[in-house]
Amino acid sequence: MAKRVLIAQGVLVGAAVLGMFVKEVPGLIREIRMWRMASFRSGSANQKPRSA
Repeated sequence: MAKRVLIAQGVLVGAAVLGMFVKEVPGLIREIRMWRMASFRSGSANQKPRSA
């Protein structure tokens, strides 16, 4: 009986974590796109040359 309760709790926690992850995916994709655009803009062409 206790093993079934633990399995049920694990399933519920897993479902909750999966649900939160699925809910956050669009925001994560948007953040990744913004990060990639920002990193492309600050590429090596825009950096100041180092003086020796």
